[in-house]
Amino acid sequence: MSQYSSKWIRVSEPYPHVLHVELARAPVNAFNTELWQAYGKLFDQLVEDSYDVRALVVSSSFSKTFTAGIDLNDLAGPEIIATDKVSDNARGALQTRKRLLAFQRALGAPERTPFPVILAVHGHVIGLGVGLIGACDVCYAASNTSFIIKEVDVGFAPGLGTMAFLPKITGNHSLVRELTYTARPFSAAEAERLGLVSKVVQGGREEVIKEALELARVIASRSPVAVAGAKHLTTHARDYSVPENLAVTSVWNGSAFLTNDIPDNLKARLNKQSPSFPPLAVIPRQSKL
Repeated sequence: MSQYSSKWIRVSEPYPHVLHVELARAPVNAFNTELWQAYGKLFDQLVEDSYDVRALVVSSSFSKTFTAGIDLNDLAGPEIIATDKVSDNARGALQTRKRLLAFQRALGAPERTPFPVILAVHGHVIGLGVGLIGACDVCYAASNTSFIIKEVDVGFAPGLGTMAFLPKITGNHSLVRELTYTARPFSAAEAERLGLVSKVVQGGREEVIKEALELARVIASRSPVAVAGAKHLTTHARDYSVPENLAVTSVWNGSAFLTNDIPDNLKARLNKQSPSFPPLAVIPRQSKL
């Protein structure tokens, strides 16, 4: 346990500058209000604290399921669907919208961090579990993973990230629509063909976590200035034109080229040594978890 762990989220540091975040709400990691708030707060707190994390892996503590998606009991409660609490349905709808925006912001927190976030999924990935992928940088899936965009089957359109991200980050609009409209399960292999995951790891939970942590270790060995810049520019490129992206890149690198990481990196490599880079923050929080 660490100062960043909470009731249903466990945080450890298996390698220097690499955090492992495990979702641990029994029995199937259904996201209720407390869990999604804690999930978003974790990433925001790491950024606010300037904790020296350079890559982070999110996985499940349970052997058969990554997440069952949103907790339907919580979704149907008055805190989410507020129209029953007021006499004016329009006012109730505005309150519901406010709650849903908070939900979206929490689940989208990984995208706002300067460090890459890697999902290691296995078993059942249901509903918003698919949406979580879009807000993260990389997703590895165990070969036993079964995905399903479940929301239409329940009675509402996916609105917590899935439809905002999937059409932009995948290469097959027809298949995205088919999977969304039908709520049919699809395999890790199909998710890889779709572009939803970048690697299928043979095995289950332990195997995919091992691969994801190794990727995180490699990323954490790189210049945090370079990685943070690459993340920012890649995310920006998703939503803007080529000329706009080139303009932003020139401004960003105009200052990023001033980093000492470049000459230090070249010097270390010429001497056949592994480069070592200082934290991204000027005054980082480096205490052990």
